[in-house]
Amino acid sequence: MDRRHFIGQSAAGIGLLAGFAGQARANLQKAEILVIGGGYGGATAAKYLRLFSNNTANVTLIEPNAAFVSCPLSNLVVGGSRTLADITSPYDNLSKRHGVKMVQDSVSNIDPEKKTVKLASGKTLRYDKVILSPGTSLLMNTIEGLAQANKAGVTLQAWKAGPETVTLHKQLAAMRDGGTFAISIPEAPYRCPPGPYERACQVANYFKQHKPKSKVLILDANQDVVSKGALFKKVWAEQYPGMIEYLPKYNVTGVDAKTKTIKFEIQEDIKADVLNLLPAMSAGDIAVKTGLANANGRWVNVNFLNFESTAQKYIHVLGDSIQVAFAMPKSGHMANQHAKVAAAAIVAELSGWEVNPSPVLTNTCYSFVNTKEVVHVASVHQYIAAEKTFKPVPGSGGLSAAPSTLEGVYAWGWAHNIWADALG
Repeated sequence: MDRRHFIGQSAAGIGLLAGFAGQARANLQKAEILVIGGGYGGATAAKYLRLFSNNTANVTLIEPNAAFVSCPLSNLVVGGSRTLADITSPYDNLSKRHGVKMVQDSVSNIDPEKKTVKLASGKTLRYDKVILSPGTSLLMNTIEGLAQANKAGVTLQAWKAGPETVTLHKQLAAMRDGGTFAISIPEAPYRCPPGPYERACQVANYFKQHKPKSKVLILDANQDVVSKGALFKKVWAEQYPGMIEYLPKYNVTGVDAKTKTIKFEIQEDIKADVLNLLPAMSAGDIAVKTGLANANGRWVNVNFLNFESTAQKYIHVLGDSIQVAFAMPKSGHMANQHAKVAAAAIVAELSGWEVNPSPVLTNTCYSFVNTKEVVHVASVHQYIAAEKTFKPVPGSGGLSAAPSTLEGVYAWGWAHNIWADALG
């Protein structure tokens, strides 16, 4: 081939590639992508859709709250060592820096046939792709009398960070010294496996300083501590001796708001002063309402290569709402990872490119056992094409040997980094 012919062929190839790139860009520019829910999954997805598409994708984030409030670290607010402001971040940068369209509203209905989303305000939006990251719903009817007790202000869950988190601390502050705080834990899976045990530590730490005659009662429906069991039990024995009592296989079936009495499947009733009863959980209401919860009617099955619902095309579901793979926790960090895989896959699909065939996810969960000392669990998950699921990478991840203040520094570093990653 002579030089002139080579240059001509090269130019033609470059022109063809430019044509493909132009077509891909046009497809992205035409597509309307709606992201529902601005938590760890949704906020990250909205930002990375813009980043991965070189700011060409049309992305709208629908979120009812004016600011992001982190569920991880919110137990420090329950324990009184931090305020809600410490774990709150604005959404401003998503629009100012990344061009995400922000809609402060909630979604009342998704119509997969018409590919429309109806907002609580009455407005209807069209979509080509939806990313749904609605967190979890609390199945109040699984504990008899819980809805009425909540309505009366006797019980609350504070399992989504916000006003209830502050109210729970106020209940602890108002409790008599010598009283009992009871937290119940549903059978796994539920949002944030170590979360209830961390909360028990934070409440005990508060009691140790301000109400030393008081007691923390952990009523766990599971056979044993679900996450970091040996570490938590050692902390309870060494830092809070006689203050924390752990009762496994205690499945709460009812509550009497007038007498503050907790009822169980098998055991005798128990009374407490502050009741923090966590019922069984499911995918967020909008996911269930849309018919996506095809795993035991509670969780959403997804294609793990792009997180598209197996029940409805063009709807991708992230975070706590999905039927997780083996050993995959329902955590904020994991939702952030889901978001990046889904965002990359959606940009690839709309551009006519191959979706990454072997994504990898990482996860770290930090738990504060007092105001400064922390323990963690970490894991790495690789997609296995032959099995169409994620599995932990052998030998990866790890667990703390013991609580330390250095890990407390790491935990706050993790928080500020992941908030910047999702929102900065």
